Amino acid sequence: MVLSLVLLVFLARAEAADANPQEVAASQPVAISGAARARITERCRAYLAGLHAERKFPGCVGAVVLPDAQVLSFPIGLADLDRKRPMAAGDRMLSGSVGKTYVSAAAHKLMLAGRLDWDQKAIRYLADEDWFRRIPNAETMTLRHLLRHQSGIARHVFKPSFFRDCYAEPDRVWRPRELLAYVFDDEPLFPAGSDWAYADTNYIVLGMIIEKVTGRTFYDYVREEFLAPLGLRETVPSDSRRIPGLVQGHIVLFKTAQVPARTLADGVFFYNPQFEWCGGGYASSAGDLARWAHLLYSGRAMEGDYLSSMLDAVPAKLGPNKRYGLGVMVSSTDLGPALGHDGVMTGYGATVSYFPDHRIAAALQMNTDDVRVMGVPLDRVTLELARIVVDELARAG
Repeated sequence: MVLSLVLLVFLARAEAADANPQEVAASQPVAISGAARARITERCRAYLAGLHAERKFPGCVGAVVLPDAQVLSFPIGLADLDRKRPMAAGDRMLSGSVGKTYVSAAAHKLMLAGRLDWDQKAIRYLADEDWFRRIPNAETMTLRHLLRHQSGIARHVFKPSFFRDCYAEPDRVWRPRELLAYVFDDEPLFPAGSDWAYADTNYIVLGMIIEKVTGRTFYDYVREEFLAPLGLRETVPSDSRRIPGLVQGHIVLFKTAQVPARTLADGVFFYNPQFEWCGGGYASSAGDLARWAHLLYSGRAMEGDYLSSMLDAVPAKLGPNKRYGLGVMVSSTDLGPALGHDGVMTGYGATVSYFPDHRIAAALQMNTDDVRVMGVPLDRVTLELARIVVDELARAG
């Protein structure tokens, strides 16, 4: 029922407007007063500051995108506990699995161009890779299975030796085949399409397929087709140990005897986050994350109707009222459906949500991987930010 409502909302908008962001914005004018924006900023900042005072995490940046596409950002706390530098609105943090939304967008653009088929077997695109048949369910999984985490492949990053190898060779540049080798010859978790299990590994396979079809690197394709045209200037690949503008990350959940308490020493990550690639693979600001969600889930990130397939969601083991589509988490809230994604990476946590009933996006980034510190899932925080916006816009009439 929720999914049907989401699709009806977006299909109606797709019929009413062109996919060009500027034309859509012009065709759907929204007047929001400066006073309303000031109240939204004050209340959102106060809400996050209250959480920071109570929960004692290093810092965060929240952001909302209003129905008129204006971005408001709310930096709270410290970017670096040791140096006591305050967090700034444009600070970059690793966004973890939120980066899967770019993989989904790239795949959908290629699908609309007739270059990918959701129900085609993945092996068709990678048949020249002799080792590919060593992946569980290699002969039966489709692109839809991969995008929706229904392939039956386990997480390569959960293999005991994986992070040990990352720490042992901090400068190593990982190739996709080397990542997938951690699941070679494993028994599948289940027959492809019969169940659901989240795994970055699915998106490593998808990244290889995107590169095979386009003849471009995945990062080049996303930059040229999405980041540059949409003006997402604060989003960059996390493809080396030096990531421009990355703030200090504070490690709690990933802390072991081999792992330091901080991600950076003199601006250099303690190991190479490049391994994440299409499992996440980006550093961004909260404002850029919110803008991306606003564009992507309002149907304006590219031409054509991609939302009907993207929102084809199935039950997911992510918590109550959550389903998973083709690279998107679909949730039921008291503000209607919420579309987005969560992410955790060593030293950082992130989430982004779009509320189509209100044309509002909200994002949150933290410079700690201890996402439990909030006491609630991070998307509950973005829900509250959105609720503040809805309340203030209603007051403003």
